[in-house]
Amino acid sequence: MQLAMIQRIDRFTWEIPAAGDMHVPARILANQKLLDEMDEKVHDQLCNVATLPGIVGAALAMPDAHWGYGFPIGGVAAFDADEGGVISAGGVGFDISCGVRTLLTGLRHEEVMAVQTRLADALYAAVPAGVGSRGEIHLDDREMDAMLLGGAQWAVARGHGTPEDLDRIEERGTIVGARPEFVSRKARARQREEMGTLGSGNHYLEVQRVASIQDAVAAEAFGLRLGEVVVTIHSGSRGMGHQIGTEFLQRMAAAAPEHGIHLPDRELACAPIHSRLGQEYLGAMRAAIHCALANRQILTAIARHVFACFWPEIHMPLLYDVSHNTCKEERHLVEGVERNLFVHRKGATRAFGPGHPDLPQDLRTTGQPVFIGGSMGTSSYVLVGTESGMQKSYGSACHGAGRAMSRNEACRTWTGSEVLADLASRGIQVRSPTSAGIAEEAPGAYKDVTTVCNVAQAAGLARIVARLEPIACIKG
Repeated sequence: MQLAMIQRIDRFTWEIPAAGDMHVPARILANQKLLDEMDEKVHDQLCNVATLPGIVGAALAMPDAHWGYGFPIGGVAAFDADEGGVISAGGVGFDISCGVRTLLTGLRHEEVMAVQTRLADALYAAVPAGVGSRGEIHLDDREMDAMLLGGAQWAVARGHGTPEDLDRIEERGTIVGARPEFVSRKARARQREEMGTLGSGNHYLEVQRVASIQDAVAAEAFGLRLGEVVVTIHSGSRGMGHQIGTEFLQRMAAAAPEHGIHLPDRELACAPIHSRLGQEYLGAMRAAIHCALANRQILTAIARHVFACFWPEIHMPLLYDVSHNTCKEERHLVEGVERNLFVHRKGATRAFGPGHPDLPQDLRTTGQPVFIGGSMGTSSYVLVGTESGMQKSYGSACHGAGRAMSRNEACRTWTGSEVLADLASRGIQVRSPTSAGIAEEAPGAYKDVTTVCNVAQAAGLARIVARLEPIACIKG
């Protein structure tokens, strides 16, 4: 990215001043190296976001930002509905509520390594993965509506987990305002057989060991102990979320002129929050959030069942579940005034700081767990939200390392068998339905996750708690 376009505010904050149609400045939270690695499209997309009606503060990009659809991946923007603010389907993304949850096992690394291959095989056999994968749960119309209204609470009520799980999910697993009636027949059809499936792309179920602890107090609060094993699940709303995103983007783009909205990029299609179309999208999006939360809850139950086949007395409590493709209605301070805002996070994680009333009581002193995923052969990180992040980024942090090359370029650089052989030589077991999927998600196709997390910490977005290393990965 050309630095001539950007003013340096401090070591980790870069600003593009408001100009032309921009209502607010655009800000990138990164160090020099990460900024240099960002392509020009991040700059262009962020400036376009800053032109949308009702945006407040600044259009933001997290340290892992890269080019995306409409918003950059790693983009954060907040809108005030009472000032003509909009909601953008492109600002949420196609995989609505794609997110990550981590389970504690209490098992030592040595215990798991003793059965590593058999455990990887058993997880792969039990967890449907890949494009078009189908689960064992079929939803008729009545159950579909119940799932879209209930989210993780629906899943727990049907035996896929425990009530204690709900305490460690945003909004306890159910979002106010879900409207199943705005989810189309086609979106429902795409999801009818996909509950409890992992999906494809960068989605995974990974068995990991706690390799190091940087914040002992937060680690103790989270139940993380050096040398113990955790399980992390990364998945989303599958075909339903993609269909909802596709349909509403088309409707929003067509309706923009009647709302007096000039779109600098069709991919930023949006509608006023208070409009009928805006309210319909909000209702459908919240229903898709429920789909993703229910899906991860079912995957959790599957993982617990597999582990119980090896360790019958095991207890695998949920550490936390976070989403990173959402728009949430939240209250935030803007220039000292508390305002009700609709915060879009596109490839960005909510990272509330200590004392936030939306956090579980037992985590309120510490702050919210934040999960930054790696890619099969790289470390993942657990962070915790900070008070400074509440001020700088509406309580948001990055969600991963961010891609350094496209999927096509990754496939030209590596073969799946080469990646698998390299990971096996490092003691990491990987299972996937496709060789191409392995090549696309090769560790080298991503930026350095350690650098991204260090910058997130240095910029005050979140604080590093622990580093995790992969043992076995089921890849979509």
